[in-house]
Amino acid sequence: MDEQDPREDLVETVFRNGTVTAVGILLAFSLGFITHWAANPIPWQTYHLVAVLPILAGIALQMRALSLLLDTKCLQRRIYER
Repeated sequence: MDEQDPREDLVETVFRNGTVTAVGILLAFSLGFITHWAANPIPWQTYHLVAVLPILAGIALQMRALSLLLDTKCLQRRIYER
């Protein structure tokens, strides 16, 4: 039975850096946007929730993506491609 070298299925950490940077920049932009919006002196209305809830859901998904990318298991090619 042929056993594969476990290093063959790993993604180079340098290759992953671009993805981590891109997700981190998008997350920082999203957090900055929602912080700026929340600091606006104009009073909030209930209809603002229609826009805020999807933005907050997107921020949560970006945070999850970043945490998955920073996990060392992400270096495995099958997990990285997911």
